[in-house]
Amino acid sequence: MTVVPTVTLKSGEKIPVIGLGTWLSKPGEVAQALKIALKNGYRHIDCAHAYMNQDEIGQVLEEVIAQGTVKREELFITSKIWNTFHSYEKTKEAVDIILQQLKLKYVDLLLIHWPMGFQEGGEIFPRTADGNHMHYSDADYLDTWKALEEAVQAGKVKTIGLSNFNSQQIQRVIDHSHIQPAMLQIESHPYFQQTKLINFCKEKGIEVTAYSPLGNMATPFRKEGQANLLEDPVILEIAKHHNKSPAQVIIHWSIQRGVIVIPKSTSEHRLKENFDVFDFELSKDEMAKMAGIDRNWRILDLTARDGDHPHFPFNIEF
Repeated sequence: MTVVPTVTLKSGEKIPVIGLGTWLSKPGEVAQALKIALKNGYRHIDCAHAYMNQDEIGQVLEEVIAQGTVKREELFITSKIWNTFHSYEKTKEAVDIILQQLKLKYVDLLLIHWPMGFQEGGEIFPRTADGNHMHYSDADYLDTWKALEEAVQAGKVKTIGLSNFNSQQIQRVIDHSHIQPAMLQIESHPYFQQTKLINFCKEKGIEVTAYSPLGNMATPFRKEGQANLLEDPVILEIAKHHNKSPAQVIIHWSIQRGVIVIPKSTSEHRLKENFDVFDFELSKDEMAKMAGIDRNWRILDLTARDGDHPHFPFNIEF
C-alpha cells in the first residue's frame, strides 16, 4: 500500500498530504466513496457540517473502526464550523453536532468554514426572499475562534484552523488568539495558484490545504464554457512525459509546492489514480511551466451573493 507523506502541524498532529474531499458527494454516494478510499489507503478525510453528508460518513467511520479495519488514531478527520454557528454559544453547539454526526470523540482538525456569519437558529442557507443573498449575522469570527480554543482544551478537537480567510483576517486571528491557527484551507489549482496567500501562510507557520485542486468540473459555481484544467496543453505535455494522467500531474504539482490536497471523487478508478502520485517528480522547468499557466481564476466566487458582508474575504488582493 502507498505510504503517504505527512506534514506536522503546529499542534504536533501529522496530516497526510492527500485526503478525500467530500463536498458535493451526494447521500448514498459518499459512503461508498469513503469505503473505497479507506480500502485504498486514504486516511485523511475532509468533511464539513454544511456538506450535509456527515451522518453517512459517521456511519462508515463507526463501522470500520468497530471492525478493526482502521484504527481511529490512523485517521485524520477534518470538519468545519458553518456560517450559521459563528456566535460563541452556537460554535460550542456546532462542535458537539459535528462529533455526534461523525460518531467521534474528537476531530483532528476543525476549521471556521468562512469568515462571514449568517443568521443563526434556522436554515443552513438562510436566503433572502429573492433567493439571491443570505441573511447575515453580526457575529465576529473571533468569538468563533475563542469557542474553538476551548474545544481544544476540552479534548474535542486536536487542531484548529481557518478556511476561505484572507491574509488580513488570518493576521487578526493570530493577533487575538491563545492557540494560533495551524491550517488554512482555500481554493487552489494551476489556474488559481494563490501564491501570495500561500507564502504569507508559510511565513506564519500555517499549512495550506487546496480544495477543488483539479478545478472542480462538478461544482454549480462553474460557468458554461469555462476552461477544463485537465485539458490544458502544458499539463497534457507534462503528463505525457511522465506517463501520468493530467489529474496526477496536478495533484503532484500541488504537493511538490508544499500544499496539501483533497480531491473529491466517487469513482474507484479515479480514487486510486489520485492517490498514485508519489513515484515521480516535476523538474524545475516543469514547475516553472506550471507557474506560467496561472489565470488568477477563482471558480468559487461568491461576490454576487455575499460580497457586501462586512467579513467577505475576497475583496482584497490576498
